[in-house]
Amino acid sequence: MIRSGLRVILAIIYLGAGILHLTSPRGFLAITPDWVPYPALVVAFTGVAEILGAIGLMIPQTRKWAAFGLALYALCVWPANFNHAINGIALGGEPLGWWYHGPRLMFQPILIWLALWVGHVTDWPFVKLR
Repeated sequence: MIRSGLRVILAIIYLGAGILHLTSPRGFLAITPDWVPYPALVVAFTGVAEILGAIGLMIPQTRKWAAFGLALYALCVWPANFNHAINGIALGGEPLGWWYHGPRLMFQPILIWLALWVGHVTDWPFVKLR
């Protein structure tokens, strides 16, 4: 019950983020590291990936693949979060402090695990010991 509820919440979050990547890419482009080639294309691609991942999580036949994809996605965009934090990139006119960046950076591994857990790729740490 908890797993399916968190799956729906995660899918909604990724769907919303994906739509934002496509409709309002400016903030995502601002935090994209300089070494990323074709940043506008990458931001658009990540938006599509988030939307497809969100949909895939809700379809039992594609759930595990979507979970793997979203976990990999979250790992691949983590450098943008570090870039945002380390370089103090302002979004909406004001830079966000470490009160935002610290928890955001620490939450990324949990987000990776959550995608795998709600997608039934892993049961860890809720595995029953025999």
